[in-house]
Amino acid sequence: MTLAAATDLALATNESLATVSNMLVYSSMAVYTLAFFAYIAEWLLGSRSKVGRTAGALTLAKTENAVAPAVTVRNGGATTVLVRPKVAVRAAGGQRDVPDGAGAHGGDEQGDLSGRIAISLTALAFLVEFGGVLTRALSVQRAPWGNMYEFNVTFSTVAVGVYLALLALKMHVRWLGLFLITTVLLDLGVAVTVLYTASDQLVPALHSYWLYIHVSTAILCGAVFYIGAVSALLYLFKDSYENKLANRGAPGRFATSVLDRLPSSASLDKFSFRVNAAVFPLWTFTITAGAIWAGDAWGRYWGWDPKETWSFITWVAYTCYLHARATAGWKGRKAAYLALVAFGCWLFNYYGVNIFVSGMHSYAGI
Repeated sequence: MTLAAATDLALATNESLATVSNMLVYSSMAVYTLAFFAYIAEWLLGSRSKVGRTAGALTLAKTENAVAPAVTVRNGGATTVLVRPKVAVRAAGGQRDVPDGAGAHGGDEQGDLSGRIAISLTALAFLVEFGGVLTRALSVQRAPWGNMYEFNVTFSTVAVGVYLALLALKMHVRWLGLFLITTVLLDLGVAVTVLYTASDQLVPALHSYWLYIHVSTAILCGAVFYIGAVSALLYLFKDSYENKLANRGAPGRFATSVLDRLPSSASLDKFSFRVNAAVFPLWTFTITAGAIWAGDAWGRYWGWDPKETWSFITWVAYTCYLHARATAGWKGRKAAYLALVAFGCWLFNYYGVNIFVSGMHSYAGI
């Protein structure tokens, strides 16, 4: 066999792997769709928990802390004053002391079965999509995140992997499944229609081991930031719902059916803070690794390129969120808004900068 023939055979093999990768990504979308309907069934077929309504009934007081009046008892000329204990209707962070809902399935057997099927399908789709990422990498013998299509597919894979890992750690996050899979399907839909790029080699500047370190950590950070943002967004809805209950309001049937089953607003607030705080040091490392890579590739560590600038803006936004949340007492709605603004910076850093702004990081491939 001649060298030219061997080269052609190698290219054909690469194209074959790229085709397999595409088929696996489309197959994962089909399985994710089945999981989506299973999650819908979990919410619809599961009985609505009464935990939220019961908790709301316990927090009808409009004051931050209600103190019952003293009870005076006279006995044999002596006066005994009995002071009832303070009724804490709000936690220290500003949220009501409300227990968590029973989860998406509402605590019944039928909804729980649908939820288990949904999780099983999610795990299967994750494995299929991971196979698509792996074969894409093998087709070009490099890291599978050299352009926006590859980044999107890898990002959604990691996001689902983080969700499954949290479930494996026995964390109460089944409520996240429907929202996660909905956005994963949207992400993959955009990837295969708008952002798709044929399997190809990278520009010379990207041929570095830092590609594996810098971009992989950026993907992981984005996936965890996304979960924190979803929690913050759901917190806003749950907090408004609890406020309406506390003020003797009557939420709509749909809102009651969904929001009763979510964790309490206080739990969502804490969960969002913890996941963002846990991954923030890794985001700091991501920016540092990028600066080191820039020094190797371009001879300077920082040049205020649009990607570098928005990475720093994102870092500052999350720094403000964590600082305000930990030291200034910005728990609750203020913290949730900050978390959403910070994640919005991360999204613009990826989509906005890559698509609409030209710079030294313009490797979108579209």
